[in-house]
Amino acid sequence: MRVSATIVLRGRGVVGGRAEGEALVTRETIPGWGGVNPQQGVITETHHELRGQSFKDKVLVFRGAKGSSGWSAMYHTARLAGAAPKALIFNEMTTKVALGAVVMRVPSVTDLDRDPLDLIETGDWVMVDGDLGIVEIQKRG
Repeated sequence: MRVSATIVLRGRGVVGGRAEGEALVTRETIPGWGGVNPQQGVITETHHELRGQSFKDKVLVFRGAKGSSGWSAMYHTARLAGAAPKALIFNEMTTKVALGAVVMRVPSVTDLDRDPLDLIETGDWVMVDGDLGIVEIQKRG
């Protein structure tokens, strides 16, 4: 894999800590109750662009959360099952996504100085620092 220069984004940390991994990106909102298999970390919502893909051990980059307040329960279950993402990067702060990030206990960042959906692609290597609110992107070659 050929790696280019690092792109650094600055934002607001939601949950502290530091994690890095391969990005899984969607411009769609992420489903919760009835739209994921939390035991496997797989998106199951019928018409979602990530249907059948697992967010386990990925840095999940997305617009925001959708669905009921059961969203956080699904992602808490994913954490307990060992199927949670390594970190979250998202654009739209809601109580659903904030609570989900907290119960998963994964580094999370929002309110970035540039739109992460314009810069991060699935397969890029991403480091998330929830304490400093920093995201570093290594583009895949």
